Amino acid sequence: MAELPRVRVWAEALLALHLDAGWTFAFDTAKTRAGLCDHARKRISVSRYLAAKFDDDAIHQVLLHEVAHAIAGPRAGHGARWLRIAREIGYEGGRTHDGPVAIERARWVGHCPQGHEHIRFRRPSRPVSCGRCSRRYDPANAIVWESRAA
Repeated sequence: MAELPRVRVWAEALLALHLDAGWTFAFDTAKTRAGLCDHARKRISVSRYLAAKFDDDAIHQVLLHEVAHAIAGPRAGHGARWLRIAREIGYEGGRTHDGPVAIERARWVGHCPQGHEHIRFRRPSRPVSCGRCSRRYDPANAIVWESRAA
């Protein structure tokens, strides 16, 4: 597990090495994405919840991923330019994050009649049925949602 003060030191070192002095680093409260490059604010942020779950190598890769976005520019997305820059600065991962999310932070837990558990960060605005039980909406497989204590 990465320690947050150490993550901040790494982030600030990467910013100083690759970007101009206008860029800053912050932790955010995201639960499903690891990092974010905000070009408008010239800020790179990392989820404090996921940073605490990741090992040192994984969080370093997240930082490199976001620095590559900052260098490539707001229109580069995960295209060829971004990928070339990411590889040049040492990024070894894929184009998107596929690691764990902070499901323990999800407020809504649902169960279908067969007992499959479903996790949501926001309560669904319309009825939802279990995708494991049926590919289409089926009221017989409707999910019953409960709020976790906040």
